[in-house]
Amino acid sequence: MNAKENSDGILPDGAIEAMIAAGEIDLAAPPDARQVQPASLDLRLGETAYRVRASFLPGRDCAVERKLDRFKLHAFDITGGAVLETGCVYIVPLLESLALPQEVAASANPKSSTGRLDVFTRVIADNGDAFDQIPAGYRGPLYLEISPRTFPVLVRTGSRLAQIRFRRGHARLGDEELGRLQEKSFLSSDPRFFEGLVLSVDLAGGEDGLIGYRGKRHTGVIDVDRPDAYDVADFWEPLRPSDKAGLILDPDQFYILASREAVHVPAETAAEMVPFDPLVGEFRVHYAGFFDPGFGDDTAGGRGSRAVLEVRSREVPFILEHGQTVGRLVYERMAALPKALYGAGLGSNYQGQALKLSKHFRV
Repeated sequence: MNAKENSDGILPDGAIEAMIAAGEIDLAAPPDARQVQPASLDLRLGETAYRVRASFLPGRDCAVERKLDRFKLHAFDITGGAVLETGCVYIVPLLESLALPQEVAASANPKSSTGRLDVFTRVIADNGDAFDQIPAGYRGPLYLEISPRTFPVLVRTGSRLAQIRFRRGHARLGDEELGRLQEKSFLSSDPRFFEGLVLSVDLAGGEDGLIGYRGKRHTGVIDVDRPDAYDVADFWEPLRPSDKAGLILDPDQFYILASREAVHVPAETAAEMVPFDPLVGEFRVHYAGFFDPGFGDDTAGGRGSRAVLEVRSREVPFILEHGQTVGRLVYERMAALPKALYGAGLGSNYQGQALKLSKHFRV
């Protein structure tokens, strides 16, 4: 699976840098350090946030700005920092805009730290009829919908809550290809394939006896740009194995759990976590879904890393049991190998992880 520079697939860091140089990605401010990731680009908040009545899509032949004029409640400056309250919906123009080539499309996702704070984000483009999807050849601005669900958050111009991937042609790997890749490079400690790599939940707990965390309500504010700044106990309730069957997910509560499987994303691939099937249970496991090339690499000291699961129950309580299927990793080929892989050399926060909260909390 040797990737050529002009082949179909996810564009790597070198190609993203070339797009910036060519003006296909327009940065309204100089790029931040490590803004270009191995297979994605971090997106930065602009100067103004709009509180809106409800989430919306612009729809075909309509600009986001036009819909904002209809649905905004008020606008406020975030250059010096501003708090986004739980249960509210905000739209923020991003510093990055696009002038994509006709053969390149894009998709977006929350960053890992954003998802682990239960901050719901989605990228919106002009004339869009789907969230987080930017069609090939798109030319125009980008906006981020933000809705904190559990914790109020402090953001500012330049805060990075979402990321974008660029894709040329068909990149997705089928189950037979994944089986061959498992034999060659190792994808999972328990490889099962069904339209991707199947993931299940670990509720047995490790040496520390923890199986997860449940977010507390009515907490203080979390500054999204301050790592290692907050005590876990002020925001999270630890969860331990129970003699009773499984873990009962309470409605409108947020949980951080881990996959039973250790997984790996080889250098020639990128991956995304997607829901397994809405019919498997009354819960949602999908927030920050991008996994970069090199995630779980054995240079981190082990064979694979656990996938952290951001879980929210729906309208009714639901019992989640150890080993229950909760999601899948969809793998895509890279159009070329990235210059750098996910890991300590890039300051990556979650390499070699097991059960781990966002970078904002002191270990």
